[in-house]
Amino acid sequence: MAKIILFTGKGGVGKTVTAAATALASAKRGYRTVVMSADPAHSLGDCLDFELEPEPIQVMDNLWAQESDAIYNLEKYYTRIQKWLVALLSWRGLDEVSAEELTIWPGMEELASLIWVYHHYQSGEYDVVIVDCAPTGEALRFITLPEVGKWYMNKFLPIGRYGVFPAMKLIYGMPTPDKVTYKDIEDLHGQVEDVHALLTNPEFTRIRLVTNPEKMVIKETQRAYADFSLYNYPTDLLICNKIIPAEADGRYWDEWKKSQDNHLKLIEECFSPLPLKKVPLLPHEAVGIESLQKIADLLYGEDDPTQTFFKGKPITLEREKNDYRLILQLPFVEKKDISLHRVGEEIVVRIGNVRRNIILYPVLRKREVAEAQLKEGRLEIRFKESETVKA
Repeated sequence: MAKIILFTGKGGVGKTVTAAATALASAKRGYRTVVMSADPAHSLGDCLDFELEPEPIQVMDNLWAQESDAIYNLEKYYTRIQKWLVALLSWRGLDEVSAEELTIWPGMEELASLIWVYHHYQSGEYDVVIVDCAPTGEALRFITLPEVGKWYMNKFLPIGRYGVFPAMKLIYGMPTPDKVTYKDIEDLHGQVEDVHALLTNPEFTRIRLVTNPEKMVIKETQRAYADFSLYNYPTDLLICNKIIPAEADGRYWDEWKKSQDNHLKLIEECFSPLPLKKVPLLPHEAVGIESLQKIADLLYGEDDPTQTFFKGKPITLEREKNDYRLILQLPFVEKKDISLHRVGEEIVVRIGNVRRNIILYPVLRKREVAEAQLKEGRLEIRFKESETVKA
């Protein structure tokens, strides 16, 4: 079965370049690799300097690429189901144009892209599937869509009830799906279930976050990491891109390098033990196979780009009756060395001279810290319901 690697980050950090470079490194190692763009603002083809299509096309030995197209995807995976739903809504009195609009539910286009990922995984044609996702906020919605899609389909596309359709047609004259269309509905249900199981399975899937050494970018990356962990999506690597190299001289660059050095220390503190790889700012635009190969070498060197760089979840959340416990893995740390305090939506944990700022999960942000305990290398912070909320 194929490995799946998803790349995301704040817009402009270089996630597309990083995804393309990883795909190139994977292909060079002999893995049959497909890289696809699930970002509506496609730039993968520009990055590869290759004209891409909605279906995968070969770019070089062992490397295929595609740019997902919303209309094409919907026609490929949804046409028969949509035609039946349009007929059903028209039967209830809607005009055909309105009926067609209502059959495109929120996230259907993105869900079709996810089904592409699942298709590549199942097909046996590829060893590695690499996805250039949209920026972090949209990427979270993208990969959590199987849960949302499942809710919509359970409401509007029920399965296991085909036997009732002939009676409904006979009694009410209601348009009903034929057996082929109903099979499409069943298949869509199954694929949505399978996609969710696949994306949360660290044996097959991992997310890689791309960031820059800038304050706003780091904050967004922190939130993304916390949110992906909350949804149980495995993150195995953090990539810091566009680091100004030491050879860049002059007073203009000195200020930038000083700022970046401070932010790199913050990144190492905040995201440890998640592995960090650093990529310097190139002296030219990262376009074309030759430039991507340089980035791939800087990123992975002799490492296999498809390996899992980190296993386990350094931060977990557990429910305990009406409270929540935020658990941090802190091996080899003694209680006397730890201090923590809360600042707005963050918990600041200090261990000796090392400080870590942790963006809280949304469910914790209106709760109060009740206690914190260190147990067998785990710092457990209990959050209780705020008195203000109770009132």
